[in-house]
Formats: sequence, structure tokens, C-alpha cells
Amino acid sequence: MLMAVRTSIKLIAICVCSWAAPVLAQSNDSALLAQYGEEGQAALASGHYADAEIAYEKLRQLAPGAAEVHANLGLIYFEEKKFEQAVSALRQALKLKPSLAKTEALLAMSLSELGRFQEAVPGLQKAFRQTSDPETKRLAGLQLQRAYTGLGQHDKAVEVALQLNRLFPKDPEVLYNTGRLFGNFAFLSMERLAQEAPDSLWRHEAAGEAYESQGANDLAIREFREVLARDPQHAGIHFRLGRTLLARSRAASSVEDATAAQEEFQAELKLDPSNANASYELAEMHRNAGRFSEAEQLFEQALKYYPEFEEAHLGLAATLLSEQKPQVALPHLKRAIELNPDNDVIWYRLSQANRAMGNSAEQQKAFTEYQRLHAKKESQQAATGEIFSRSEVTKQEIGPRDK
Repeated sequence: MLMAVRTSIKLIAICVCSWAAPVLAQSNDSALLAQYGEEGQAALASGHYADAEIAYEKLRQLAPGAAEVHANLGLIYFEEKKFEQAVSALRQALKLKPSLAKTEALLAMSLSELGRFQEAVPGLQKAFRQTSDPETKRLAGLQLQRAYTGLGQHDKAVEVALQLNRLFPKDPEVLYNTGRLFGNFAFLSMERLAQEAPDSLWRHEAAGEAYESQGANDLAIREFREVLARDPQHAGIHFRLGRTLLARSRAASSVEDATAAQEEFQAELKLDPSNANASYELAEMHRNAGRFSEAEQLFEQALKYYPEFEEAHLGLAATLLSEQKPQVALPHLKRAIELNPDNDVIWYRLSQANRAMGNSAEQQKAFTEYQRLHAKKESQQAATGEIFSRSEVTKQEIGPRDK
């Protein structure tokens, strides 16, 4: 499905000031030209496009050789979603005055809205790559992404999406549309994998990951075990199998699955001691069971290979607090805050560490920040339903050992 680009063209409107004086000087209808020009400009500026259309159509009749009149009329048609009329008006504007760069960009966007992607691409490429105006670049990029998708050129669409993310990292429309594109690209890639190699190891791994993401643990476990049957030393699969077994154990309170998960994490570390995720999950299982010495060793192993591992810093700090070592825990909590200052669990444990060290003022400060972030998180979860909350590892939470 093609994305819908919610294009707003107000910021790339064509100024009529440059044509008004010479046309008025040469025309016998100068009073009418001035009147319609003022009415059209005012209506266009206020977003009253029906009124603007009437005024500019009258201007076109009076001044058919004014390129800017055709350009603004094309803009108005675009805003009214009259894309065929927009294309006609914009082409006439460019015929009269080829130097109207923003009009050329708007023409390409109009063609894209009509699904005439092959015609639209050259103009969209030029606007996206050459314009210095950020809004024109953003809109052209979104439409170019749409056009490439419509032409089935998904690799090019992804390239544009990556550029848009670099240029506009906080723009919500860019994030939404590129997110949809990446998801669609991933789906198409998996579909091709299923067609080209339906019984391959990689097909089973992809199926396992898909089932796992949907919470279909039994099916995911079956697929991951199929991978291991073909290649017992395939990197990462013991970890993924262990994680899925762990999820099933929590859902059904199954000691058997929990034990099997622990064995899979150990098997992964035997193959690859640098797998920080496996070290972390195994450490967290030991911590929850009260085996703090083993947990501490495994958290440190995870951090040895992945020093920026926020959850491992936080898990190690929790272990050290349980061992009555708040001063040793403090550097890990501070590092976790540097990595993610918006994690409420970090601030809660920081308040614990300061309480254990007798730092009442710092304890209260940390606890106040925890309360603020916790309330914010609950509000966000209520709004989004945690649709995108899937994590590669078990997230640290405030549990009985934190009380």
C-alpha cells in the first residue's frame, strides 16, 4: 500500500509581487488586476482556496502571460486536490518562466499524487537533491519515497527514507512514513526469501522471529529448533530459543521451560562468550533466584563485551544493592543515567543507593525524578498501548527485591 503524504504547500507559495507592477503598467484593466490580485493573495494567505481560485482564474483571463498567476493557480488546485488542473496550470507557468524552481517541484508532486510516478521522479529528484529550502526538500523527499514505492523500486525508496531520517530526525510525518516503508520493505524481503528458499535455514529463522514477535511462542520454538537441527552452532539461535522459552515459562509459570531457557543461554555462551544478551538474561535469572554472586559475574561479562549496555548496568547495580554494596553500585547507576536519563527504574534504584549511603537529600531528589518519569511513562503507555515496546532483552523493572 502506498503511503499518503500529507503535503502542505503554504510555505512554498509563489510571490506575485514580481509580476504585478509590469503587468499593471501594460494593461488597460489595471484596476481589476489590482483588485483580483489583492483578493487572491489575501484568500491564499488565509487558506480560503475556493475564493483564491475565483480570483486567480479571473487574473488568468486578464493576464494570461503572467507565469506567477498560473503558478499560484496551480498551487491552489493542488491544495484543493484538483491535481489534473494543477498539472495543467503549473506546466503553463513553467512554459512562460522556466526559472520557477518551486513550481517545478510542485508540478512533480502533483504528478506523484496522480500516480504518474515515472513522470514525477525527475522533478522530485531535482527538488530533493538541489533545493536549499528545507520544507520543499522534505515534501519532495516524501513524495519521491512514495513514487519509488509505486514503481516497485523499493531499494531506492529506502535510500530516500534514510536520507530523510538524517535530515529531519524529529519530524513526525517523516518518522511515520519511513517507519511504514521499512516495515513494508522487511515484509517484501521475507516474502522473497519464502519464495526463493522456502526450506532454508534462514527461512526458518525468519519465521521463528516473526512468530516470537507475535507472541506465538510454541510456533517460534518449533522454528528455532528446526534451525538448530540443521546447524547446531548457528549464531544467536540458542539465545533466541532461550528467550522464547523464558517468555513461555512466564506466561505459564513453567519451571521446566525456565530450566530449558537457562540451558539455552548457557549453550549460546559456550558457542560465543561475547553474546552480551545471553549473559544478561542468564544473570537476570540468577539475580531473581537470589544467586547474586553468579549474577554479578555474568552482568560484568555482558558489560565487558558491551560497555554501553544500559540494562546490564542497571541489573548489576540491583545485584550490588542486594549485596549491600551501594557505593559500588553508584557508578553503574550514573552510567545508566548517561545512557538513558528517562528510565524511571534507574532513578528509583539511585534513590535506594543514596538511602543506603545515608544521603537523604540525594535520595529525595532521585525519588522525585522517579515519580515524574514513572507518571509520564504510565501516561504514554495508556496512550499507545505499548504497541512498539518489544525489546531484545528482558527490561529491568521494579520488583519485590527493590522494595
